[in-house]
Amino acid sequence: MKTDRAENALLVSPGLLLLALAFFLPIARMLGLSVMAKEGGFTLDHFVQFLSEPYYLGVLWRTIRLSFIITVISALIGFPLAYIMARSGPRARLWLIIVILLPLMTSVVIRTFGWMVIFERGGIISSTLYDLGLVKRNFTLMRTETAIVIGMVQVLLPFMTLSILGVITRIDQRLEEAARTMGCNFLQSFRHVVLPLSMPGIAAGSLLAFTLSASSFVTPSLLGGPRLQVLASSIYSSVTQTLDWHFAAAQAVILFLGIALTLIPYFRLTGGRHG
Repeated sequence: MKTDRAENALLVSPGLLLLALAFFLPIARMLGLSVMAKEGGFTLDHFVQFLSEPYYLGVLWRTIRLSFIITVISALIGFPLAYIMARSGPRARLWLIIVILLPLMTSVVIRTFGWMVIFERGGIISSTLYDLGLVKRNFTLMRTETAIVIGMVQVLLPFMTLSILGVITRIDQRLEEAARTMGCNFLQSFRHVVLPLSMPGIAAGSLLAFTLSASSFVTPSLLGGPRLQVLASSIYSSVTQTLDWHFAAAQAVILFLGIALTLIPYFRLTGGRHG
C-alpha cells in the first residue's frame, strides 16, 4: 500500500509542480500585490479606491451586465442549434459540427477585425441600413455595446452549443415519443422532457460563456473602444498606462472572485439533481 502511494505521488508530482508554477504562484503574487501599499506594508486602499469610485463601479456593472446578456443570447441560439444537431442524421450532424468548430480554428483577433470591417461606418450593415433609409449616413455600430455583444456571442457560441449537444445526444428519443403518445404536442414534450434533462448542459455552457465573457479582453477592447471599458481592459489600462500594478492586481482579484462566485449557482443547479 505504501509503495502504491509513493508511486502515485511520484507520478502526480510533475503535474502538481507545473500547476503550482503556472497557476498558484501567479495567483499568490497577484493577491500579494493587491493588499500591498506602494511604499510597503498591508493595505486595503486599492479595493476601497475601486469600490468608492463610480467610474470603476460602472465598469464592473457593465462587465456583469454584458456577460449576462451574452450568455443568455448564446443559450437562446445554442440550445435550438444543439437540438437540431442531436436529432439530425450522422452526415448532417458531422457537417454541422464542422461548421460550429470552424470559427475556433481562426484567431479571435482576426475574427474581431472582421467584425470591425462589418460594423464600421461604410461597412455592410451601415450601408445596407442607409440604403433602406433606416439610418443616417454616419451610422456605425463600432464602439457600442451592441457590437461587443454580437462579437462575443460569435466567439462563445461554439462552447455553448457543444456543451448542450453532449447532453442532448444522451437523452433517449423514446422519452419524447412517449410524451407525444400521452397527448403532448412537440412544444409540450420539448418543455417537459427535453429542457429539464438538458439543464446540466445549459448550466455548463452558461458557466463557460459567462466566465469567458467576463474575462475577455481582445473583442470588447477592439469593438467597444476605450470609452466602453470592461474590467479586463481596465486592468490592462492600469498596467500599461498608469503603471499602477497594485491597483491592477486589486481589480484582477475582484474579477477573479466575481467569476468564482458564479460557481455557486452552477453547483446548486447541477449538484443536487445531477450529481
